[in-house]
Amino acid sequence: MTSTFHNEVKLGEVNYRLSATTDSDDSMVLDLLGSLDSGEVIADGRLRLPVEGGTTIGKLLSRVLGAHTRLRSRPTRHANANQPWTEALDTALRTTWLTPSDAGSPKLIRSLADEMERSPTAIRARLARVGCDPDVPGRELSATAAVLLGGNSGAGQGKT
Repeated sequence: MTSTFHNEVKLGEVNYRLSATTDSDDSMVLDLLGSLDSGEVIADGRLRLPVEGGTTIGKLLSRVLGAHTRLRSRPTRHANANQPWTEALDTALRTTWLTPSDAGSPKLIRSLADEMERSPTAIRARLARVGCDPDVPGRELSATAAVLLGGNSGAGQGKT
């Protein structure tokens, strides 16, 4: 005996229709169709599986699709990650850091990271290279600390 179950949902501008049909050979066919109100099809697919595996496969699909959605919804990297630092970027970073501010170190680092489209870790590391104390906004590194942290001290920083 054949039986069919249909369900529809609208997500944004897309209408999705899922049909599950079981047939006499104990298999189930899932048909998915996604279309816009204009009728344009933007998603379609068919999956055949044993009826007894339906619930387990449903849970598996839910986990995989959920994980994929979560991965796609967050940035995988910062736009300028792995891009070279220029003298102009170093100067802007140094100038901003050494300009008096009420923001604490973590907040200012996050702000600079957002502005420069780099990670907070990259900003913190670069601050030392341009002679700035990454723990205290407005403070330069001493010559000794700059050498230990792989940076330079004093004004007029060049690229390192």
